Amino acid sequence: MTGLATDLVIVDTGCANISSVYFACQRLGAKVRVSRDLKLIKQAKRIILPGVGTANNAMAKLQQADLITCLQQLQQPVLGICLGMQLLTQYSDEGNVDCLKLIPGKVAAMPSQMVRLPHMGWNTLSHIAPHPLLNGITKQDYFYFVHSFAVAPSEHTIARCHYGEDFSALIAKDNITGAQFHPERSGKAGAKLLDNFLKWQL
Repeated sequence: MTGLATDLVIVDTGCANISSVYFACQRLGAKVRVSRDLKLIKQAKRIILPGVGTANNAMAKLQQADLITCLQQLQQPVLGICLGMQLLTQYSDEGNVDCLKLIPGKVAAMPSQMVRLPHMGWNTLSHIAPHPLLNGITKQDYFYFVHSFAVAPSEHTIARCHYGEDFSALIAKDNITGAQFHPERSGKAGAKLLDNFLKWQL
């Protein structure tokens, strides 16, 4: 694995889970940097966009850091995690805010009348599509979720999860991918998915 991902940049969004993502990727042999420097991000071989908190606050921080256009123009593999995945879509009802518009879709509140929110805990995936990110991932693998908003399944959904109703657990379009769960907190299965991302060649 060493040398396959010598230049991974985790976008410094100011969120709390950056260190856990950093160490999870470092354990896989990646040379990792956390940065909001436009030049470093543009030159990186791979980009991870983490996120916790609210969509409107996160988009405001990206705007303040002058990162919106940079992220929209990336050609290398990109992985959004949790809120970071939601920011890849067109629009979020959480704060009624436009997102990065990299993958078609809308973020909406999960059905609170059907299940307890936030959705917090371990769940399996279904409708797993062929994709480099999902090599070796099966319906028996569990991943850790913490969220109250979700993206409905669409043609860009490469894996689903069910909690009250089906939602997109993983989305992908060209070089852009997103995971609603936290792979950095999902044990061996999460490490496998991150390793797949670090090895992904476009």
